[in-house]
Formats: sequence, structure tokens, C-alpha cells
Amino acid sequence: MITGELKSRIDRIWDAFWSGGISNPLEVIEQITYLLFIRRLDELHTLAERKANRTGQPIERRIYPEGNDPKGKPYEELRWSRFKGAEPREMYETVGEHVFPYLRTLGGDGSTYATHMKDARFTIPNPALLSRVVDMLDGVPMEDRDTKGDLYEYLLSKIATAGHNGQFRTPRHIIRLMVEMIAPGPDDVICDPACGSAGFLMEASEYVRREHEHLFHEPKRNRHYHHDMFHGFDFDSTMLRVGSMNMLLHGVENPVIERRDSLAQTVSEDDAEKYSIILANPPFAGSIDYDSTAKDLTQVIKTKKTELLFLVLFLRLLRPGGQAAVIVPDGVLFGSGKAHKEIRRMLVDDHKLDAVIKLPSGVFKPYAGVSTAILFFTKTNSGGTDSVWFYEVAADGWSLDDKRAPLLPDGKLGARPSVDFMEADHAKNNLPDVLARWTQRDSGELKRARTEQSFCVSKSDIVAQDYDLSLNRYKEAVYEDIEHRMPLEILADLERLESEIYHGLSEVKAMLG
Repeated sequence: MITGELKSRIDRIWDAFWSGGISNPLEVIEQITYLLFIRRLDELHTLAERKANRTGQPIERRIYPEGNDPKGKPYEELRWSRFKGAEPREMYETVGEHVFPYLRTLGGDGSTYATHMKDARFTIPNPALLSRVVDMLDGVPMEDRDTKGDLYEYLLSKIATAGHNGQFRTPRHIIRLMVEMIAPGPDDVICDPACGSAGFLMEASEYVRREHEHLFHEPKRNRHYHHDMFHGFDFDSTMLRVGSMNMLLHGVENPVIERRDSLAQTVSEDDAEKYSIILANPPFAGSIDYDSTAKDLTQVIKTKKTELLFLVLFLRLLRPGGQAAVIVPDGVLFGSGKAHKEIRRMLVDDHKLDAVIKLPSGVFKPYAGVSTAILFFTKTNSGGTDSVWFYEVAADGWSLDDKRAPLLPDGKLGARPSVDFMEADHAKNNLPDVLARWTQRDSGELKRARTEQSFCVSKSDIVAQDYDLSLNRYKEAVYEDIEHRMPLEILADLERLESEIYHGLSEVKAMLG
């Protein structure tokens, strides 16, 4: 877990960028990501050198070639360990004129991280700032996987607290809840078609690593974990780099993080029905043009609504038996349009809709006040919905105003390991209860009354309500019996009070007279 000392170091790095003239938080993250990547390249090359020295064999794969770069500088001088102690102006020239041009040539080696470096831009404005940041980053311990991952997560959290680009971040505790409920296994193939900073993929990787430690002792599954299990798509090159680095620092060597406009590109035969799990919070951009939407999506449902098109996409990408946990705006649950009704009918009739979890409207504040829900469904192509489990989350452990201040101490919101997820005050955080009841949805939950916080609704009832999936459509209000006094009794009391007031006034008059 990241300590206060490490947090203060990161805060100082962040402050150095801001005082140095870089105020866009995404740009700060991007430049730090580049520098962390450069540092990692040097560490990998050093490990390769040590292995070669031990075995007496030449280096199998040189990250830094022998000889000079096109501008005549030895590639050895481009390594972090070489330039970190240089004078600021010399360091600035080396990084800007030699290291970054070299980074842009690395895409051909096939790794996810190198691929996204082909358009890397060096925007640190002066030698003094670069020297300060390099010194600070060099002092941050990066040997331990948990420390590296937590440090980067802390950096990403500062995107939100800086008040900009918070739309890229789904609250970490909501992601963790969804992953814990889906419970990915060592053989799953997981996809987020709108991955952003890869928060869902990262949390899924941590869950698999935590719950299935044995897989790292099996070569086939170990390779699957590092190369084939995690897939993410995004069309923003900055977020691709950020997401790739997030996965790298959390210990996944080569996830498939690709540049792709998920709604514009037709699903290829290789991707169709490829994934066993989809975890996503797709952007709700309203409407898009038919001309810019993949025809294989609009043929299923004729709509311009991105939230509906993404649901169609998820069904296309999931293999039969695959599961999805996705965040949708409330309008998907009760919208009266033809496309809204059809996608709900598909989920209920053609596949298996497992759960609808209603989130409080403040979850995404201050960036958006839209009400949302989490849909859990299984692709079957043959139906299977007997009943749908509903849960109304009233509190998620954070204040629901624009401040989003934590209501519980650190460690009570579901931090790793998973046992901590269950420690919470229900009045302030319902998420542990969601997870506990989810495991009972096929037994005890079936017996709950619709007046409770969670309950099940039969498929027949949902069909009778025209496939409306809004929780309030099925929840029953609890009415308390209130006994009222008889009107004549109330009038008698009023008469008595008036008589007392009249006698009181008479006494006051007598005293004054």
C-alpha cells in the first residue's frame, strides 16, 4: 500500500510540473508516463546484461542497440542510468533530441507499450523542470509490483482531483465491486471496448492474481495472463499510453491495448464472440451519425444512441456463455423508444439478464450528475432469464455532493485484499452488502419482499411491464398505519384552549385596571 511519504513525493512531482508551466493534468500524466517507460527500458536492458554476464552468452534482445543513433549519439547514452546525472542542459538535449526520437522508432518490436510511443511528444518546457522531475522519479522505489501499481493509481486519481478530464475515471470502488461480482478466472479473456486508463482491466488483473496465484506456476496460463487475457480499445492515443502503462506497472507484461473506434469499426471475425467477460463504462455521448457507425451494429438496432449501440457491440463481442458487467445511464432502463425497448427485450428474451444495480445519482459527480445503473447479463442466444435481481444502492462510501468526500476511514471502502471489501458501515456504504447478497441471489434473495433494498422480479412480470427495467417500477412502498384522533375530540381540545386563553386575557385586564 502506498505510504504517506510516497504520496508526498508524488505530490511534489505534480507540483513541480504545475509550477513549471504544465497545468493540464493529462499532459502531466503523459510526460510522467514517458519518463517511467524510459526508466523501465533501462531496467530491462540492465537485467538482460546481467543475464548475459551470468551465462556467458551475448544479450538475447538488445533494447539499446550498439553504435550511434542517426544524430551520432551513442545509444548507451540514451539510457536513464546514463543521463540522469547529467547537467540539466545536457540532459534536456539528450532526452528531447535523442531519447524521444528513439522512442518513436520502437513500435516495430510488437509490444503494446512501444506501439503507443510512435507519436510520443516531449513537452517539458525547460531543462530545470526536467532535471527536477528526473531526480524525483529516480528516488521513487519501483521494484515492488504493488508499490508501482499503487503509485500510478495515485497519479491517475489526481486527474480527477485536479478538476479536469475526470470523465476518464470510473470510481475505483465501483470498478472493484463489478470485478468482484463477475469474479474472472484464470482462463477468461477479458475486454473493455472503451478502456480509457484501463481501470477495469487493471482491477481484473489484480483479482485474478490475488484469487488464482497458482496460475503463475503453470507456463501456459502464465503466458495467457500476460499476453492474451486482457484486451482494451480506445481512440485517444494519450489514454492508450496511460492505460498501457497502468497495466505494465500492475504486472501485466503485454496486454492487447489497441487504438480503435469501437462503434465506427465493424467487428472482425477474429473479435466476434471472442471474449468471455466484458467490463465497461462506455461514454454516453448522446447521438452519433449513422454514417459513422458500424453497419453490423445498426442492422441489429436502428439507433443513434451510443449507450444502446455499445450494448449491441458487447453482445457481438461476447462468446456464448460470456458475461458482461457494464454501466449504463438510467434512460436505457425505461426509455420508451423502439430501440430502447428492443435492446431490453433482447437481454431478457434472447439472453440472460442477471441483475440491475441502481447507483445513486452522485456517483460520478462533480463531472456528471446523470443517474446510472450496472447491468449484469450473460450471452446465451437462447434465453434463460427466469428472474432479474434488483438492488438499490443508497450509499457508496462517499458523499454524494460535488466534493465526494470519503465517509469511511482508509481501508473500509474495499481496498485490496478482497477481505477488506467486506468491512464497512452499511449506513454509509452499501457495496459490501451488494456483494454479499449477490452470492445469495439464487436462494435467499428469491424470498425477499419487494419492499426491501434488494429483491428478484420474475421474467413474466418484466414482460408484462413492457420490459421496463427501472427499479421503481417494481419496488413496493411501505405504508405505515397512522391513527388519527376523532375530529370532535380535536374540536373539544380547541374549545378548551380558547377558554383558557379567554380567562387568561380577563385576568390580565383586571390586573391592568
